[in-house]
Amino acid sequence: MKSKVLFLSLLVVVVGDHPEPPAALRNGPPINPDEYSANYWINEAQTAIKKRSIRDHDVDVARNLVIFLGDGMSLQTIAAARILKGQRDGKTGEEAELYFESFPALGLVKTYCVNQQIPDSSCTATAYLCGVKGNYGTLGVTAAVKKSDCKSSVVEGNRVQSIADWALAAGKDVGIVTTTRVTHASPAGSYAKSASRNWEAYANRDVDSKDPVNCIDIAQQLVNSNPGKMFKVILGGGRNGFLPKTTLDEEGIYGKRQDGRNLIEEWRQDKIDRNVSYAYVWNRNELRSQFDTPPEYLLGLFENSHMKFNVEANQETEPTLTEMADIAIRMLSRNEKGFFLFVEGGRIDHAHHKNKAHIALDETLEFDKAVQMAGEKLPENDTLIVVTADHSHVMAFNGYSARGSSIVGISGQKDANNIPYMTLSYTTGRGARRQVSGVRTDITKEAKFGQLMWTFHAEVPLKNETHGGDDVAVFARGPHYRMFAGLYEQSQIPHIMAYASCIGPGLHAPGCNSATSPRFPLLLAAGTAISVCIHNFFGGRTIDDCNASIFVRITAVLIIIIIIL
Repeated sequence: MKSKVLFLSLLVVVVGDHPEPPAALRNGPPINPDEYSANYWINEAQTAIKKRSIRDHDVDVARNLVIFLGDGMSLQTIAAARILKGQRDGKTGEEAELYFESFPALGLVKTYCVNQQIPDSSCTATAYLCGVKGNYGTLGVTAAVKKSDCKSSVVEGNRVQSIADWALAAGKDVGIVTTTRVTHASPAGSYAKSASRNWEAYANRDVDSKDPVNCIDIAQQLVNSNPGKMFKVILGGGRNGFLPKTTLDEEGIYGKRQDGRNLIEEWRQDKIDRNVSYAYVWNRNELRSQFDTPPEYLLGLFENSHMKFNVEANQETEPTLTEMADIAIRMLSRNEKGFFLFVEGGRIDHAHHKNKAHIALDETLEFDKAVQMAGEKLPENDTLIVVTADHSHVMAFNGYSARGSSIVGISGQKDANNIPYMTLSYTTGRGARRQVSGVRTDITKEAKFGQLMWTFHAEVPLKNETHGGDDVAVFARGPHYRMFAGLYEQSQIPHIMAYASCIGPGLHAPGCNSATSPRFPLLLAAGTAISVCIHNFFGGRTIDDCNASIFVRITAVLIIIIIIL
């Protein structure tokens, strides 16, 4: 039996902390070759936007754009986290609600890569941040680029822009916040163009392209290339990708760069050369010290690799996702033209890969707290908030437990051999237990059963649990939220956000024509002031009651408007 488990475990090759599938064997019809181009997905999105816009009568414009990404936050994860939230509050749980579940728009997106039925976090990041679907394992490039094909990835026609590029071009500020490494697949989708998500830093295990000069690593792209070098806020983990292998970080751990470069110092020097204020922070206290008077640029790297799970974090050194998102919003809100912010609860995914269901749900609740903070801080009439996931996981929600049963406990039923099973379990992963003569192990007798880090049961033994291929949810609130309802391709998300915010090369909402016109502020100011006077007049006061100086200024503005028109 041990040999069988070992064989099955070896079916998944692990690169870094990400399970890498073997090459997929295709025996079906060929993929539509048009899908290898960016135009195919751009046109698909624009056609869908034009069709849905008929039902969208919103006149507001999204000055600010925020996308909250729960990595691996499947529908089952959302439902189970909702119940856990209620049960932590002493209730039965099923009736509870996550904050983002109250958003007025709900949609579903299809998450497949061009070449894979079951996606990873890089091809999906290219979809929901760049609006184009690519191949498994690639970032910011079209499906014309095969994984690890450095040569094709530097062809300009194969490289795509992200919504961060569009926002910067419109004069907005940009920031990224994550609980993973800032060079990890999801955040990297906003700035990197790479044939492999694994090329995070210049290290032997990462640079399998054999050409690190032309295909520079993802950390370098963040620090030295556009759009990454223009990001006002960069917060997360991953110090090892920024430091030489001979350099110890603040917590006494060596970096992993083999080119001898210190990218933290290079980031600092770039800000000095541009004569802008900046700060680099590595712990929670240093981050919190920036809240009152934050600099123009902020880089925070709080762990050598990924940030700790919430339940394991050192509260003195590691900020919460909510705190990181909070200071990002404070900083970016200073731009009158608005901002784009990416916030990722990235370790939901990692907990699922380890079959740690309780941890995955806890990470989801921490993610929801960050969404609530943003929702309460940012006005709904000018800020579009989108909450979604990149892909699902194979955590199952099993029957038939009674109402109020612990969501992280055993089911109210037993199997055919009278052995208990969990309400939550996995179809694949390291939680597979040995069966004896077809009889499952009684998991309730394990020494660590019920503890937070206990490994939930899995059916198929693998070193890491796999992603799922089912659709994931999209929740939206703010200008043009109705555009996110329905079922559609994941690559439509950034195009819809751009539509609502008057940025990017595609279709824009009708209100963009007036909102971006230089005449609009004058008309708005004059109209508001005149309406006050008229209101006062018909409210029993005379026109003389309006301040004379204000009236003179209004008249002057109206004359200017008439001349302009």
